[in-house]
Order: sequence, then C-alpha cells, then structure tokens
Amino acid sequence: MVSEAVDAGIDRVLWTEAEIAARVAEVASELAADLRRLPEPVVVVGVATGAFLFLADLVRRVGAPLAVDLVRVESYGDGTESSGRPQVTADLKVDVAGKHVVVVEDIVDTGNTVSCLIAHLQKKGASSVSVCTFLDKPARRTVNFQLVGDGKFYRGFECPDSFVVGYGMDFAELYRNLPYVGVLKPEMYNKKTSN
Repeated sequence: MVSEAVDAGIDRVLWTEAEIAARVAEVASELAADLRRLPEPVVVVGVATGAFLFLADLVRRVGAPLAVDLVRVESYGDGTESSGRPQVTADLKVDVAGKHVVVVEDIVDTGNTVSCLIAHLQKKGASSVSVCTFLDKPARRTVNFQLVGDGKFYRGFECPDSFVVGYGMDFAELYRNLPYVGVLKPEMYNKKTSN
C-alpha cells in the first residue's frame, strides 16, 4: 500500500496496477513469440534504474532463453527535462558481440538515450538491437533512432506529454515504488527547481 503522502503528489493516475499487468503480459507475449524464432538466446538489457520493475515483470513472462544485464545511462539528474547528452555511466558485464539485444526502457521520449544506447551496443558488436519500452512519448521525440539489423520496436503504452512517475519511474529518486503510473503535480517539481 502506498502512503497518502506519496499519493498527494499525483495529479491523476494514467494506468492502474491491473492495466499495467495486463499490458505487460501482452508485450511479453509478442516479444516471446519473436524471440523463440531466433537461433540463440538473446541478451535483454535493462536501463537502470527506471526500467527495473518493467524489466522484472517482462522477463518473467518471456518463455524463451535469454540473458539479462543492466546498463546505467544518465541524462536527467534531479530535473524533469533530459539534458540531451546521455552518458553510459555503468556498462554491461555480458558480451553482446554477435548477439541479438533487446533494450528495455521505462520511457522513450526525446529518443536521445535510446539512440545513445543503440550506438553503444552496435560498437560492442551486437548483431541486432530491438527496443522494448514501457512508455512511448512520441510527442517529445527529437531524435529518430534507427534499430540495428532485424531489431523491432515494442511499446507498452503511448504516453501523453506530461511528467509521469511510478512503476519504476521517478522524480529526484522518489515515486518509483508506486504500483501505478501517474502524472506528477507541477508544484512537486516546481518547488524543487525554484529553490
């Protein structure tokens, strides 16, 4: 149960816990069907920290052989706007050379982070790169990223152009534990940035 103090920062709920679970199951089924056609196990790369809940829920529902690793890419800091200059700050341990990679993201908005990651994985020799994002925010897209090889784009929900938190996504490291996705009240982040 989430406390009233946490809920007080939320303007409105976009997707409930039940809606999220149903959509994750659908995406996992689509992904599993595609992965089973591949001749060897894929590497699923979760983008820390925002994608951790989606990653866990997703891979538990994919009935196909796979390896899982995490990468950390930072571009937000404590703000609500991406810096536009993402950097890999913690790299993979799993070798992706010659393998199909599925990048699991919490949200794709500008496309800067996923574009940076695709280029990073391509340099490491990935034979193909797919992107599986929980939320897709095309209204904010500034970079048209290119998938690699037979890569495919999977998405859970199309997100409105609002600052959202919950289900792993945060503002200043808070709200990740919400079981739903909600729009953060502007006064919550305006108060932080006005100090």
